Amino acid sequence: MTLITPQPLDQEDEEMLVPHTEPVEGPLPLDGTPPVEGPQPMEVVNQGEVVSTAENQPADEAPSRFTWKIENFSRLNVKKLYSDVFVVGGFKWRVLIFPKGNNVEHLSMYLDVADSTTLPYGWSRYAHFSLGVVNQMHQKFTVRKDTQHQFHGRENDWGFTSFMPLSDLYDPSKGYLVNDTCYIEADVAVRKVIDYWSYDSKKETGFVGLKNQGATCYMNSLLQTLYHIPYFRKAVYHMPTTENDMPSGSIPLALQSLFYKLQYNETSVATKELTKSFGWDSYESFMQHDVQELNRVLCEKLEDKMKGTVVEGTIQKLFEGHHMNYIECINVDFKSTRKESYYDLQLDVKGCRDVYASFDKYVEVERLEGDNKYHAEDHGLQDARKGVLFIDFPPVLQLQLKRFEYDFSRDTMVKINDRYEFPLELDLDREGGKYLSPDADKSVRNLYTLHSVLVHSGGVHGGHYYAFIRPTLSDQWFKFDDERVTKEDMKRALEEQYGGEEELTQTNPGYNNAPFKFTKYSNAYMLVYIRQSDKEKIVCDVDEKDIAEHLRTRLKKEQEEKEDKRKYKAQAHLFTIIKVARDADLLEQIGKDTHFDLVDHDKVQSFRIQKQMPFNLFKEEVAKEFGIPVQYQRFWLWAKRQNHTYRPNRPLTPQEETQSVGQLREASNKVQNAELKLFLEIEIGPDLNPLPPPDKTKDDILLFFKLYDPEKEELRFVGRSFVKSLGKPIEIIPKLNQFAGFSPDEEIELYEEIKFEPNVMCERLEKRASFRSSQLEDGDIICFQKPPQSFDYEKCRYPDVPSFLEYVKNRQIVHFRSLDRPKEDDFCLELSKLHTYDDVVERVAEKVGLDDPSKIRLTPHNCYSQQPKPNPIKYRVADHLLDMLVHYNQVSDILYYEVLDIPLPELQCLKTLKVVFHHATKDEPVIHNIRLPKQSTVGDVLNELKTKVELSNPNAELRLIEVFYHKIYKVFPLTEKIENINDQYWTLRAEEIPEDEKNIGPQDRLIHVYHFIKDSAQNQIQVQNFGDPFFLVIHEGETLADVKIRIQKKLHVSDDDFAKWKFAFLSLGRPEYLQDMDIISSRFQKKDVYGAWEHYLGLEHPDTTPKRPFTANQNRHTYEKAVKIYN
Repeated sequence: MTLITPQPLDQEDEEMLVPHTEPVEGPLPLDGTPPVEGPQPMEVVNQGEVVSTAENQPADEAPSRFTWKIENFSRLNVKKLYSDVFVVGGFKWRVLIFPKGNNVEHLSMYLDVADSTTLPYGWSRYAHFSLGVVNQMHQKFTVRKDTQHQFHGRENDWGFTSFMPLSDLYDPSKGYLVNDTCYIEADVAVRKVIDYWSYDSKKETGFVGLKNQGATCYMNSLLQTLYHIPYFRKAVYHMPTTENDMPSGSIPLALQSLFYKLQYNETSVATKELTKSFGWDSYESFMQHDVQELNRVLCEKLEDKMKGTVVEGTIQKLFEGHHMNYIECINVDFKSTRKESYYDLQLDVKGCRDVYASFDKYVEVERLEGDNKYHAEDHGLQDARKGVLFIDFPPVLQLQLKRFEYDFSRDTMVKINDRYEFPLELDLDREGGKYLSPDADKSVRNLYTLHSVLVHSGGVHGGHYYAFIRPTLSDQWFKFDDERVTKEDMKRALEEQYGGEEELTQTNPGYNNAPFKFTKYSNAYMLVYIRQSDKEKIVCDVDEKDIAEHLRTRLKKEQEEKEDKRKYKAQAHLFTIIKVARDADLLEQIGKDTHFDLVDHDKVQSFRIQKQMPFNLFKEEVAKEFGIPVQYQRFWLWAKRQNHTYRPNRPLTPQEETQSVGQLREASNKVQNAELKLFLEIEIGPDLNPLPPPDKTKDDILLFFKLYDPEKEELRFVGRSFVKSLGKPIEIIPKLNQFAGFSPDEEIELYEEIKFEPNVMCERLEKRASFRSSQLEDGDIICFQKPPQSFDYEKCRYPDVPSFLEYVKNRQIVHFRSLDRPKEDDFCLELSKLHTYDDVVERVAEKVGLDDPSKIRLTPHNCYSQQPKPNPIKYRVADHLLDMLVHYNQVSDILYYEVLDIPLPELQCLKTLKVVFHHATKDEPVIHNIRLPKQSTVGDVLNELKTKVELSNPNAELRLIEVFYHKIYKVFPLTEKIENINDQYWTLRAEEIPEDEKNIGPQDRLIHVYHFIKDSAQNQIQVQNFGDPFFLVIHEGETLADVKIRIQKKLHVSDDDFAKWKFAFLSLGRPEYLQDMDIISSRFQKKDVYGAWEHYLGLEHPDTTPKRPFTANQNRHTYEKAVKIYN
């Protein structure tokens, strides 16, 4: 069933947005490349070829809503599923979902261009859209994520790989699946194509934006706000720093650098230096934090850094105000006051229509009377008034709006999207100074003008931050949205950020005929006001003279280097990079940076040479650089062999040396813009002066030699030499001994290093066979060593060249962490990627002092989330260490371990169930972990439980039931196997079977009885269950009055409380209230049917069960961790 209706669109999610074509985990692009900054940029099609250009695009129109009803959702047996096609803005669209996730444990959902395969070449369209999964129980818990994208041939779908956890989606009590039906909504608004690449924020607005590191938009909006308070910026510039400081290790210098670039750069500015100065790693940059908390932590840190400097006290001067907490007795002359400072004020949004209402609430007087009387010194308990009044307000007033609060009834955080107005001018002297204390300085005029509005767009589980700022307090507003800065009008900056709801008629038959109220998920979160009397001081001029000379020099040098890089890149097509390797490079690298082949070309001398330069002229450049005259130089070309090794292949011919550098590069490597790699052969005489290169015939082979020392486990380059193809290795042994510093007649063993990918191949060389018969050629490598009898063979881990190279190829340092401390390294072990499962657990057991390695269980690492994977490694399932470390296309170096109480093979044959036992007469349930073989039955579980619990009588019978969000979904048959029972999401409850249920009559019914409260959400009455559900036997013709007596007795409820309870028959969440004379049995079917848990007798009364204590920051999202600046 589909429907299209107009829909406002405001919500946005900070989660990485990706096309669906490749698998991904965590906040990474699907191709596995490193994280990009913010949503992935689209490739821009040449505007001359674009079919849908800005000129022929439809004008921006109101969003339209498409609703997709998917029945039998949990039984979908497809990897991906497309919706019907719908049309918005004259274009065809459809929604694409992966019901079981696109290689992640989340629902994956994308908007797809339905006719992309038939559109002409170069098509493009731009849309602002949101995707949502409707919560059919509580509209406010609908999951909705919002983004915008320019669709084209290479990116014809866009959306969210990790839209929402599958565990939430498939949990029937959460409300996303009701009667196994899911509703998905897509709100789509087609916009004019915007060419993000050509838009120039500096040119259009005079300002530049900040780059998003992944989830740092919350920080960007705050930094832009602080930067545009010129007095603050000037104070940051005047913080003492030196030319020896590094921005990544100094918060003042990093902030100075950032502000300088915001002031003078032409393009957007990166924040990585600043976050590094905070002590954050890249993972921290992908954690979204609370902007209010960051503001406090950053200001506290800066205040501390400013102490003892010329700008000490700046933070206090700008942001610090004071209020007075007072308690005043009514009947006696006693008053207690306490002065406190603040840097920002937290204002209530819920229940307040505007800022003034919040201030009224802030200073509201509370009466302390009755049981709550105040204990006054020398006067005992007294009636009193308690309140807060302001002594003074700061020049820059920061108002934090409490958009997030804790819902105790649901034990979760919720976002308050209510309409909340804020004025352009804020008069805090209103009504005769009602907010001010008697001690306040009445000569100060507390009239404020709005400077900036920080906006949060999204829900409690994520979102996007941006800021509306008017830097000079003129009528012109600007929107700072990460890299993009745009001019905005006052209506957009103020009224559209009030929040609230808009109503549209919903005409979708069969789902919900009530009017739709669309919540504006984008609303103000923080307000900054500047006192008008301080305007000239705060909005001051800041120019280069305020910036330290060393900082200007450093940043101008950075800018010049950036410009040089730009020019370098622009002229790259005119130049060739030539990399020249010499013997000195081989001596330096082999055995340290490299062991295989001969050299790492990224670490040798490189030359940037114009392509038209003749190669002979290039040789003169080399002569200047290395001090080797041209006549003594001979250059060899490198070649990549079929076995993936890279060796010098042949010397350049005289004819080739007359060519240009560009021609030579193209002849040697057809790859566009490839480098020219050369080996410079230089012969050195006994007097250490260069000699002309020897003549080389077809019979001459250039070989390279490496020496291996088994006792030191050391491999090094010792030289190169020409040999005759018909010569034999035995003839060059004296020369090799000379290279190694051995005696001339030392016996040595020779090996040819053949290849190392994908496996090492290093074979013994026959000393008496000719080089030609051994198939040696130019560039080949011979490794040699002393024979085993010349050293203590048994004490050497790698006694010969092949074993050593095998070790080097496969060695792996693994960081082991205890599973219950997943952030801390416990120890490191050097292992081999070829180690078996048994090898690895034996080494771990040895390290932790455990005799039985089979009690070690390992869990692999998720490279993207930097967390342990959810499932441990099964016993001997991974063949080698490498299998344990690979995560998609990355290799981790982290494993988590735990020590079990029984061997892992035994544990894997067992099933552990967490069972909550409810005693027949005792109130407090007790949790028991029952561990049995997987083939055991429910009956076995209950028999095991009987040995652990106290029964009301020895013959009591037990049953096991499945409870899910305070409803009973199943009574397990005693014969059911436990292997497939899931206790991760469902609660398994064991209880004694009451006697009246054992003797149930033919006309009796066994019904479900649940506790519930009613909740008014989104103008709809919602039923919410709580407490322990139970069964009750109902007899034929029994009235509610009869049943109530038994329920009160069963639940031990007092008469006073029970008199307030209401009783209702509920079917699919709709209550039908019952009277005492109503016959209960007539409401329920005689036979137990599937879905019986949705038809029950409801007990409506307040939920008095104790809630878990909630001590976290009440304004922080549930997924966030505290903001910390470490340096």
